[in-house]
Amino acid sequence: MTGRLIETENDLAEGVAWLATREARFAEIAALAGPPPLRRRTDGFEALLDAIVSQQVSVAAGAAIRARLDAAGLCAAGAVAAADDDALRACGLSRQKARYLRALAAAGIDYAALRTAPDEVVVQTLVEVPGIGRWTAEIYALFALGRADILPAGDLALQEAARLAFALPGRPREAGLRAMAADWAPWRGVAARLLWAYYRVAKEREGVR
Repeated sequence: MTGRLIETENDLAEGVAWLATREARFAEIAALAGPPPLRRRTDGFEALLDAIVSQQVSVAAGAAIRARLDAAGLCAAGAVAAADDDALRACGLSRQKARYLRALAAAGIDYAALRTAPDEVVVQTLVEVPGIGRWTAEIYALFALGRADILPAGDLALQEAARLAFALPGRPREAGLRAMAADWAPWRGVAARLLWAYYRVAKEREGVR
């Protein structure tokens, strides 16, 4: 069973309302940051390709690499599997990321089956692929599959947002944020969206660009 899914703005609104009754700080965050964006995207190979391409590079750099891959016709599993190193490197990929994309292309993931798999099965299936860690798997589950109760606790922006929003003495580590978020189930995916929205507002107030 997959549990709740976030598929529409109404689903988000329901989650925000629930969280606001559970934790008053979320009501304040929602009022300050406004409705969080839906950010749903199509599931499948390309969603994970994008996630790997974007790892440890700026948003602009990731977008540029993705555009070059698209222009070269290298965004489908078959095309990536058939491409040589030179073709992938010419698009701006490091040797390591080229290897990761080939591993993803060869993994034979049943993307349709993941749509109805339990959250932890989704994560465990994806982390078996070289280059995909728990954060990437959870981001996929959250935005490509719409899972309502996924919170990528390893995300540094989420950790910092939690510190700021709840006036914590320090930024919680992944395990600490997971423990903190236990009370936000079954809408931890909406809590993540609210915290990301709050992070943007808080950092703009501090003058950070």
